[in-house]
Amino acid sequence: MSKIVVVYFSGYGHTRRVAEAVAEGARASLLAIDNEGNIPESGWDELAAADGIIFGAPTYMGGAPWQFKKFADASSKAWFTRAWQDKVFGGFTNSASLNGDKQVTLIGLQTLASQHGGIWVSLGLLPANATASTRQDVNNLGGSVGLLVQSPSDAGAEAIPSGDIDTARKYGERVAAITQRLKG
Repeated sequence: MSKIVVVYFSGYGHTRRVAEAVAEGARASLLAIDNEGNIPESGWDELAAADGIIFGAPTYMGGAPWQFKKFADASSKAWFTRAWQDKVFGGFTNSASLNGDKQVTLIGLQTLASQHGGIWVSLGLLPANATASTRQDVNNLGGSVGLLVQSPSDAGAEAIPSGDIDTARKYGERVAAITQRLKG
């Protein structure tokens, strides 16, 4: 079995809920970035030992929040030694709006993975884009680069549409399956 780590920042709990669903699907461990943009020192060892890493960050003002950026900048130590070279990567983001410029954040996560020499896993699910589609359907937001989730701004994490949570689990499963295939 592959070792996968979901490393994420969550400002209000919404991203944490998505991270938990992704981790459930991937059978991954969770590594939270704290409010100061740090992970525990042991977290760096955990990431170095992982076969796969899934990045998670909310989209604030068209990009990842500064706490995630601080983590990304600190990962330059791993970059210098190519510690994450050829690992499998994935990523997800959420915002209050259906669009909310989430694609910009995902491309930033994908770029970070690419800078580390990683192999990015797309969402791999067709969008639910028919007139009969609802927010309860898998990939209703039509993501392709990675997982997109809508988190209502006036409600807690429990209000995230079930279709988005189901999509999160499926994405975790996909990252785990591809990681296992490439590791094997």
